[in-house]
Amino acid sequence: MRLFITGAAGFIGGSIAKSLAEEGHTVIGLIRDPQQAEALQTLGITPIVGSLDDSQLLKEQSQAADAVINAASSDHLGAVQAIIEGLKGSNKVFLHTSGSSIVGDASGGLGTDNIFYEDKLPAPTEDKAARVALDNTVIEAAKQGIRSSVMCNTLIYGHGRSFRRDSVQLPRLLKQAQKSGIARHVGPGENIWSNVHIDDVVQAYKLALTKTQAGNFYFIESGEARFRDMSNAIAKVLHLSPAQDWPLDQAKQEWGYEMASYALGSNSRVRGHKAKAILGWEPKHTDVIEWIVTDMMK
Repeated sequence: MRLFITGAAGFIGGSIAKSLAEEGHTVIGLIRDPQQAEALQTLGITPIVGSLDDSQLLKEQSQAADAVINAASSDHLGAVQAIIEGLKGSNKVFLHTSGSSIVGDASGGLGTDNIFYEDKLPAPTEDKAARVALDNTVIEAAKQGIRSSVMCNTLIYGHGRSFRRDSVQLPRLLKQAQKSGIARHVGPGENIWSNVHIDDVVQAYKLALTKTQAGNFYFIESGEARFRDMSNAIAKVLHLSPAQDWPLDQAKQEWGYEMASYALGSNSRVRGHKAKAILGWEPKHTDVIEWIVTDMMK
Protein backbone atom coordinates (compact mmCIF):
# COMPACT_ATOMS: atom_id res chain seq x y z
CA MET A 1 0.00 0.00 0.00
CA ARG A 2 1.21 3.51 -0.81
CA LEU A 3 0.53 5.81 2.14
CA PHE A 4 0.82 9.58 2.46
CA ILE A 5 1.32 10.71 6.07
CA THR A 6 1.55 14.30 7.23
CA GLY A 7 3.55 14.97 10.38
CA ALA A 8 5.80 12.03 9.59
CA ALA A 9 8.53 13.29 11.92
CA GLY A 10 6.15 13.94 14.80
CA PHE A 11 5.18 11.87 17.83
CA ILE A 12 2.03 10.25 16.43
CA GLY A 13 2.76 10.48 12.71
CA GLY A 14 6.35 9.35 13.10
CA SER A 15 5.39 6.32 15.17
CA ILE A 16 2.74 5.32 12.62
CA ALA A 17 4.99 5.94 9.61
CA LYS A 18 7.88 3.93 11.04
CA SER A 19 5.65 0.97 11.87
CA LEU A 20 4.05 0.92 8.42
CA ALA A 21 7.41 1.21 6.67
CA GLU A 22 8.72 -1.71 8.71
CA GLU A 23 5.80 -3.78 7.44
CA GLY A 24 6.86 -3.11 3.85
CA HIS A 25 4.40 -0.39 2.86
CA THR A 26 5.50 2.52 0.70
CA VAL A 27 5.31 5.49 3.04
CA ILE A 28 5.53 9.08 1.79
CA GLY A 29 6.06 11.41 4.74
CA LEU A 30 5.45 15.15 4.77
CA ILE A 31 8.01 17.05 6.87
CA ARG A 32 8.71 20.76 7.34
CA ASP A 33 12.43 20.54 8.13
CA PRO A 34 14.62 19.40 5.20
CA GLN A 35 17.33 18.43 7.69
CA GLN A 36 15.11 15.53 8.79
CA ALA A 37 14.92 14.06 5.30
CA GLU A 38 18.02 11.88 5.48
CA ALA A 39 17.06 10.44 8.85
CA LEU A 40 13.56 9.69 7.55
CA GLN A 41 15.03 7.80 4.60
CA THR A 42 17.02 5.58 6.96
CA LEU A 43 13.67 4.42 8.36
CA GLY A 44 12.45 3.48 4.90
CA ILE A 45 10.20 6.54 4.58
CA THR A 46 10.30 8.76 1.51
CA PRO A 47 10.40 12.41 2.68
CA ILE A 48 8.46 15.20 1.04
CA VAL A 49 9.43 18.65 2.31
CA GLY A 50 6.54 21.06 2.58
CA SER A 51 3.90 22.49 4.86
CA LEU A 52 0.20 22.16 5.45
CA ASP A 53 -0.24 25.42 3.55
CA ASP A 54 0.99 23.74 0.32
CA SER A 55 -2.49 22.88 -0.93
CA GLN A 56 -1.44 21.69 -4.38
CA LEU A 57 1.24 19.41 -2.92
CA LEU A 58 -1.25 17.89 -0.47
CA LYS A 59 -3.79 17.35 -3.22
CA GLU A 60 -1.28 15.69 -5.57
CA GLN A 61 0.18 13.42 -2.91
CA SER A 62 -3.32 12.42 -1.78
CA GLN A 63 -4.29 11.56 -5.33
CA ALA A 64 -1.18 9.41 -5.72
CA ALA A 65 -1.66 7.53 -2.45
CA ASP A 66 -3.82 4.53 -1.61
CA ALA A 67 -4.66 6.13 1.76
CA VAL A 68 -3.87 9.32 3.67
CA ILE A 69 -3.23 9.94 7.37
CA ASN A 70 -3.20 13.51 8.64
CA ALA A 71 -1.16 13.48 11.85
CA ALA A 72 0.39 16.94 11.56
CA SER A 73 -2.39 19.14 12.93
CA SER A 74 -5.89 18.76 14.32
CA ASP A 75 -6.75 22.36 13.46
CA HIS A 76 -5.56 23.16 9.93
CA LEU A 77 -8.71 23.49 7.81
CA GLY A 78 -6.89 24.27 4.59
CA ALA A 79 -4.87 21.06 4.74
CA VAL A 80 -7.96 18.95 5.31
CA GLN A 81 -9.77 20.64 2.44
CA ALA A 82 -6.83 19.99 0.11
CA ILE A 83 -6.66 16.32 1.08
CA ILE A 84 -10.41 15.93 0.58
CA GLU A 85 -10.11 17.59 -2.82
CA GLY A 86 -7.43 15.09 -3.78
CA LEU A 87 -9.37 12.07 -2.57
CA LYS A 88 -12.97 12.82 -3.51
CA GLY A 89 -14.66 10.09 -5.51
CA SER A 90 -11.81 7.63 -4.93
CA ASN A 91 -13.25 5.57 -2.04
CA LYS A 92 -9.79 5.78 -0.45
CA VAL A 93 -9.24 5.94 3.29
CA PHE A 94 -8.55 9.30 4.95
CA LEU A 95 -7.74 9.23 8.68
CA HIS A 96 -7.70 12.59 10.42
CA THR A 97 -6.14 13.01 13.86
CA SER A 98 -8.14 14.85 16.50
CA GLY A 99 -7.90 14.97 20.29
CA SER A 100 -10.32 14.48 23.13
CA SER A 101 -9.80 17.98 24.49
CA ILE A 102 -12.83 18.66 22.28
CA VAL A 103 -14.91 17.57 25.29
CA GLY A 104 -12.61 19.30 27.80
CA ASP A 105 -14.32 21.46 30.41
CA ALA A 106 -11.42 23.72 31.53
CA SER A 107 -12.38 22.95 35.13
CA GLY A 108 -9.17 24.22 36.71
CA GLY A 109 -8.39 20.78 38.10
CA LEU A 110 -11.81 19.99 39.55
CA GLY A 111 -13.29 16.58 38.85
CA THR A 112 -16.49 15.56 37.05
CA ASP A 113 -18.85 12.63 36.67
CA ASN A 114 -19.55 13.47 33.03
CA ILE A 115 -18.50 10.80 30.53
CA PHE A 116 -18.97 11.22 26.77
CA TYR A 117 -19.54 8.70 24.01
CA GLU A 118 -18.81 8.65 20.29
CA ASP A 119 -22.45 9.08 19.31
CA LYS A 120 -23.30 11.46 22.15
CA LEU A 121 -20.95 14.42 22.20
CA PRO A 122 -21.57 17.70 24.03
CA ALA A 123 -21.78 21.08 22.37
CA PRO A 124 -18.17 22.31 22.14
CA THR A 125 -16.83 25.19 24.16
CA GLU A 126 -16.01 28.35 22.26
CA ASP A 127 -12.34 27.38 22.42
CA LYS A 128 -12.97 24.02 20.74
CA ALA A 129 -15.73 24.90 18.26
CA ALA A 130 -13.35 25.24 15.30
CA ARG A 131 -11.75 21.84 15.93
CA VAL A 132 -15.14 20.14 16.24
CA ALA A 133 -16.24 21.80 13.00
CA LEU A 134 -13.10 20.46 11.31
CA ASP A 135 -13.81 16.95 12.61
CA ASN A 136 -17.30 17.24 11.15
CA THR A 137 -15.84 18.34 7.81
CA VAL A 138 -13.84 15.09 7.71
CA ILE A 139 -16.89 13.01 8.60
CA GLU A 140 -19.04 14.78 6.00
CA ALA A 141 -16.39 14.05 3.35
CA ALA A 142 -17.79 10.51 3.31
CA LYS A 143 -20.56 11.94 1.13
CA GLN A 144 -17.91 12.78 -1.49
CA GLY A 145 -16.81 9.18 -1.97
CA ILE A 146 -14.05 9.06 0.65
CA ARG A 147 -13.67 6.53 3.46
CA SER A 148 -12.94 9.36 5.85
CA SER A 149 -12.82 8.93 9.61
CA VAL A 150 -11.69 10.89 12.68
CA MET A 151 -9.25 9.25 15.09
CA CYS A 152 -9.84 11.16 18.33
CA ASN A 153 -6.96 10.30 20.62
CA THR A 154 -7.06 10.76 24.37
CA LEU A 155 -4.04 11.47 26.62
CA ILE A 156 -1.24 9.49 24.96
CA TYR A 157 1.55 7.99 27.04
CA GLY A 158 4.54 5.87 26.11
CA HIS A 159 7.65 6.75 24.12
CA GLY A 160 7.44 7.65 20.44
CA ARG A 161 8.88 5.11 18.02
CA SER A 162 10.55 7.57 15.66
CA PHE A 163 12.28 10.96 16.08
CA ARG A 164 10.03 12.52 18.67
CA ARG A 165 10.13 10.61 21.93
CA ASP A 166 7.74 12.66 24.05
CA SER A 167 3.98 13.09 23.90
CA VAL A 168 2.20 16.31 24.91
CA GLN A 169 0.91 16.10 28.47
CA LEU A 170 2.82 13.89 30.90
CA PRO A 171 6.30 14.99 29.77
CA ARG A 172 5.38 18.57 30.68
CA LEU A 173 4.48 17.51 34.20
CA LEU A 174 7.74 15.58 34.42
CA LYS A 175 9.91 18.43 33.16
CA GLN A 176 8.27 20.93 35.47
CA ALA A 177 8.90 18.64 38.45
CA GLN A 178 12.51 18.08 37.42
CA LYS A 179 13.09 21.81 37.00
CA SER A 180 11.51 22.94 40.25
CA GLY A 181 11.94 19.89 42.47
CA ILE A 182 8.19 20.00 43.14
CA ALA A 183 5.64 17.80 41.36
CA ARG A 184 2.46 19.72 40.62
CA HIS A 185 -1.00 19.37 39.08
CA VAL A 186 -3.45 22.09 38.06
CA GLY A 187 -5.67 23.03 40.99
CA PRO A 188 -6.58 20.07 43.22
CA GLY A 189 -5.75 17.58 40.44
CA GLU A 190 -9.10 15.82 40.67
CA ASN A 191 -9.63 16.18 36.92
CA ILE A 192 -9.65 12.94 34.94
CA TRP A 193 -8.51 12.13 31.42
CA SER A 194 -9.02 8.99 29.41
CA ASN A 195 -5.70 7.72 28.07
CA VAL A 196 -4.01 5.31 25.66
CA HIS A 197 -0.48 4.02 24.97
CA ILE A 198 1.23 5.15 21.75
CA ASP A 199 1.76 1.55 20.62
CA ASP A 200 -1.99 0.97 20.86
CA VAL A 201 -2.63 4.20 18.97
CA VAL A 202 -0.43 2.97 16.13
CA GLN A 203 -2.30 -0.32 16.04
CA ALA A 204 -5.66 1.46 15.87
CA TYR A 205 -4.58 3.52 12.85
CA LYS A 206 -3.18 0.47 11.09
CA LEU A 207 -6.44 -1.41 11.55
CA ALA A 208 -8.45 1.58 10.37
CA LEU A 209 -6.51 1.70 7.10
CA THR A 210 -8.22 -1.49 5.99
CA LYS A 211 -11.31 -1.82 8.17
CA THR A 212 -12.80 1.61 8.73
CA GLN A 213 -16.19 2.48 7.39
CA ALA A 214 -16.85 5.88 5.83
CA GLY A 215 -17.80 8.75 8.10
CA ASN A 216 -16.82 7.29 11.46
CA PHE A 217 -15.59 8.97 14.63
CA TYR A 218 -13.43 6.90 16.99
CA PHE A 219 -12.38 7.70 20.53
CA ILE A 220 -9.03 5.96 21.02
CA GLU A 221 -8.87 5.14 24.74
CA SER A 222 -8.09 2.21 27.00
CA GLY A 223 -8.34 3.60 30.53
CA GLU A 224 -8.49 6.79 32.58
CA ALA A 225 -6.69 8.42 35.50
CA ARG A 226 -6.80 11.47 37.75
CA PHE A 227 -4.07 14.03 37.26
CA ARG A 228 -3.41 13.96 41.00
CA ASP A 229 -2.55 10.26 40.73
CA MET A 230 -0.38 10.76 37.65
CA SER A 231 1.50 13.66 39.27
CA ASN A 232 2.05 11.63 42.43
CA ALA A 233 3.42 8.78 40.33
CA ILE A 234 5.87 11.23 38.76
CA ALA A 235 6.81 12.47 42.25
CA LYS A 236 7.47 8.87 43.29
CA VAL A 237 9.73 8.23 40.30
CA LEU A 238 11.71 11.40 41.04
CA HIS A 239 11.83 10.70 44.79
CA LEU A 240 9.98 13.93 45.55
CA SER A 241 7.34 14.83 48.12
CA PRO A 242 3.70 14.25 47.14
CA ALA A 243 2.43 16.45 44.33
CA GLN A 244 1.12 19.89 45.20
CA ASP A 245 -1.87 21.91 44.03
CA TRP A 246 -0.98 24.64 41.54
CA PRO A 247 -3.40 27.53 40.98
CA LEU A 248 -4.55 27.76 37.38
CA ASP A 249 -3.15 31.27 36.90
CA GLN A 250 0.31 30.09 37.88
CA ALA A 251 0.03 27.02 35.67
CA LYS A 252 -0.88 29.28 32.74
CA GLN A 253 2.32 31.25 33.30
CA GLU A 254 4.29 28.01 32.95
CA TRP A 255 2.39 26.29 30.14
CA GLY A 256 0.14 28.88 28.49
CA TYR A 257 -3.64 29.10 28.34
CA GLU A 258 -4.41 26.10 26.12
CA MET A 259 -2.04 23.67 27.81
CA ALA A 260 -2.94 24.66 31.37
CA SER A 261 -6.69 25.04 30.87
CA TYR A 262 -7.40 22.06 28.61
CA ALA A 263 -4.52 19.59 28.23
CA LEU A 264 -3.63 19.59 31.94
CA GLY A 265 -6.45 21.35 33.79
CA SER A 266 -9.64 19.88 32.34
CA ASN A 267 -11.62 16.67 32.42
CA SER A 268 -11.81 14.56 29.27
CA ARG A 269 -13.61 11.36 30.16
CA VAL A 270 -14.72 9.40 27.11
CA ARG A 271 -15.59 5.86 26.13
CA GLY A 272 -14.67 4.48 22.73
CA HIS A 273 -16.48 1.37 21.58
CA LYS A 274 -16.25 1.67 17.80
CA ALA A 275 -12.53 0.92 17.48
CA LYS A 276 -13.09 -2.40 19.20
CA ALA A 277 -16.39 -3.22 17.49
CA ILE A 278 -15.57 -2.08 13.95
CA LEU A 279 -11.78 -2.35 13.73
CA GLY A 280 -11.21 -5.28 16.07
CA TRP A 281 -8.80 -3.15 18.10
CA GLU A 282 -7.50 -4.79 21.29
CA PRO A 283 -5.28 -2.42 23.30
CA LYS A 284 -2.42 -4.08 25.16
CA HIS A 285 -1.77 -1.32 27.70
CA THR A 286 -4.37 -0.17 30.22
CA ASP A 287 -2.53 1.32 33.23
CA VAL A 288 -0.88 4.71 32.79
CA ILE A 289 0.20 4.85 36.45
CA GLU A 290 2.13 1.60 36.08
CA TRP A 291 3.82 2.97 32.95
CA ILE A 292 4.88 6.16 34.75
CA VAL A 293 6.38 4.21 37.62
CA THR A 294 8.11 1.51 35.56
CA ASP A 295 8.88 2.96 32.12
CA MET A 296 8.61 6.74 31.91
CA MET A 297 12.26 7.36 32.82
CA LYS A 298 13.66 4.70 30.53
